[in-house]
Amino acid sequence: IHNNQQEAAAAAATLEVEEVRIPVPYGEIAGKWWGPKDVRPIVALHGWQDNAGTFDTLIPMLPQHMSFLALDLPGHGLSSRIPDGMTYHTLDSIYLLKRIMKQYRWNQISLLGHSMGSIVCMVFSAIFRDKVDLYVGIDALKPHIADPEKLAPRLEKRIPQMLLADIRNQEKSEPPSYTFQELVERLHLGTNKSISKEVAPYLLTRNIAESKMYPGKYFFTRDSRLKYSVGTGWDQQVCLEMGKRMTMPYMFIKAKNSPYYEDKKYFEEYVALVKQVNPLFELEFVDSTHHLHLTEPAKVAPLVTAFLCKHWKKDACSGARR
Repeated sequence: IHNNQQEAAAAAATLEVEEVRIPVPYGEIAGKWWGPKDVRPIVALHGWQDNAGTFDTLIPMLPQHMSFLALDLPGHGLSSRIPDGMTYHTLDSIYLLKRIMKQYRWNQISLLGHSMGSIVCMVFSAIFRDKVDLYVGIDALKPHIADPEKLAPRLEKRIPQMLLADIRNQEKSEPPSYTFQELVERLHLGTNKSISKEVAPYLLTRNIAESKMYPGKYFFTRDSRLKYSVGTGWDQQVCLEMGKRMTMPYMFIKAKNSPYYEDKKYFEEYVALVKQVNPLFELEFVDSTHHLHLTEPAKVAPLVTAFLCKHWKKDACSGARR
């Protein structure tokens, strides 16, 4: 991991990166624009409760003539939260991508996603297949299939939790606070050690604030309603029908030491279908954990680079810089 960090730091030192803010009706979406501003960027979406910092080690290792826009999804990182009284849903992010395309006046979009962000990118690609010129997904292939009998009990538990989190937000009460080292430890253990202690600061930088009550301590700033968000709830047949529409250049990277988050048969069935309909589909397995792109970017970067060099085409950025 130390070598990975050294390589990423060396690459990042030569790559221009700029904080951007994209206006939305409830505030703004924050992001990091890596590389040239006159090129339409590949839009990168992070995983559940992570933020744009998840790509800080990978992007510097990718081709530097290309451009990348890593976003903080609503309620994550430095982006605004959705209004009080609302809940988070996967389809909200599909709508957000379409809004960003309109904002920058892009006719097409290129996508890179990890975990929840990968699922969002997959669903967007299937819905708007003529608008997506390439897509790279990392360690979440598609919406996960849950056991039907578990859905109602899960919602029975989660909806009251959402309500409580919503009320706490409105009360403006400060969440529990910790020392920075304690936050590193919590993030490390909370992800089953998928996020190493060495790379945890890349995520924490955009996800904590200093406590007003306890000097020298910090608290997580992500919206606590996110903990109780619910996925699409689609069955496998819906995912397969979407898979038939995945005809763009498409790469998926699976971490070998990470769970499938559903019965493996659903993964294999979807992959078999996409291989049939899409000769441009590539599947790679990497010996790593769920946050492989962050903790071991040197294992991921060559795969993504080879794919992008085959399929990426320069497209002038017509939208205004922000």
